[in-house]
Amino acid sequence: MTIGDITPKKERKSRRSKHVVDGAAPLLPKRQDEGAGYDEFNGASFTGAVFNLSTTIVGAGIMALPATMKVLGLILGIAMIIFMAFLTDASIEFLLRFSRAGKTTSYGSLMGDAFGKYGRVFLQICVLVNNIGVLIVYMIIIGDVLSGTSSSGVHHAGVLEGWFGEHWWNGRTFVLIVTTLGIFSPLACFKRIDSLRFTSALSVALAVVFLVITVGIAIIKLLSGTIMMPRLLPDVTDLTSFWRLFTVVPVLVTAYICHYNVHSIDNELEDSTQIKPVVRTALALCSTVYIMTSFFGFLLFGDSTLDDVLANFDTDLGIPYGSLLNDAVRVSYAAHLMLVFPIVFYPLRLNMDGLLFPSARPLALSNMRFAFTTVGLITLIFLGANFIPSIWDAFQFTGATAAVCLGFIFPAAVTLRDRHSIATKKDKILAIFMIVLAVFSNVVAVYSDAYAMFKKNSVTEPTA
Repeated sequence: MTIGDITPKKERKSRRSKHVVDGAAPLLPKRQDEGAGYDEFNGASFTGAVFNLSTTIVGAGIMALPATMKVLGLILGIAMIIFMAFLTDASIEFLLRFSRAGKTTSYGSLMGDAFGKYGRVFLQICVLVNNIGVLIVYMIIIGDVLSGTSSSGVHHAGVLEGWFGEHWWNGRTFVLIVTTLGIFSPLACFKRIDSLRFTSALSVALAVVFLVITVGIAIIKLLSGTIMMPRLLPDVTDLTSFWRLFTVVPVLVTAYICHYNVHSIDNELEDSTQIKPVVRTALALCSTVYIMTSFFGFLLFGDSTLDDVLANFDTDLGIPYGSLLNDAVRVSYAAHLMLVFPIVFYPLRLNMDGLLFPSARPLALSNMRFAFTTVGLITLIFLGANFIPSIWDAFQFTGATAAVCLGFIFPAAVTLRDRHSIATKKDKILAIFMIVLAVFSNVVAVYSDAYAMFKKNSVTEPTA
């Protein structure tokens, strides 16, 4: 599919200098050279845009991908990862093509253009639900890795506790306070998403470090004959196990959600015609990381793979320097999540401001509003991470609701609405397919999760 073929190339390349002012869509700041207080900014580079979009994609979802192989088997699991990448590319193409036609510069203004005020508000609410949930998960994982967790009933020591023993200063709350004040808050203060390109590049590198170590451990154990090839196909024995296959859909949807940041990255590109290769390069990079992580993670732990594969790395790997490698895997990915945090926080802040102050001037031009919104959201996320013991089930429900709306239902709905009469018959068929697949798969996933949860609770209840 093509992206942005609605206007001539020359016009599209220069559209940044003629910013469209949309009073109904304050989700994104105007071009930086229109506001006071900005340094000279000539546009983001292709590489910086790829790293920012890749960082948006690769988050905590990667930790659950090896567990999807346990459900689907390697062949179907890898095929689903590739299929979701192509479907994500198609949905982003819809967003950008209809944004070009409507001269809108944000996801919210696109929804407003197609469905009016209520469409824009619904989009903003979904971004808030999705991103707050995701960021709380990130902070919980960081706390689990550094300080340990007892949420499962069994205490898993954190890295700091393993290194220095149990002290007040490596307790969960204090570690998260230091992380929030020392890392999250400074990185959240940038007003341009392109300012995060270097931390994004580092976060991608840390994800690669995690992948390289996992691959190395799996190959060593495979050569020593201590692990066997895992299942290639799903193990379907009854109707319950068949419905369980659909529970991986929210995880795969969440793994590719980046739609809320595409417009921000597109708006800052030096050459807006590069957005198509930016998206496809980022999706290809992330899909490669996903496939390798899923394959080697499942190969390493087999049917013992946990929902969060990071938790598998607190056990004896049975190889030399296993303890050191365990710590390297956990620390590298905790650091990765710390650097992903501001990328996901950026659109969260914009959408919160757009929801609360729809008629105000751009957020980047109001320092007081910017500061209060930033502090309020970070405080909310911090409290959520400290008072919610485990939200993996909630994370999966979020993927089945807000995330699937952002990733597939909204782009397909805009295409079917076709307010500017540019959708082809093929586009509308694909849009209908997206909606049917998203709604059916996620309804089944929610039902299966709820059924499994209630069944587990009924089993644990004492009998009379």
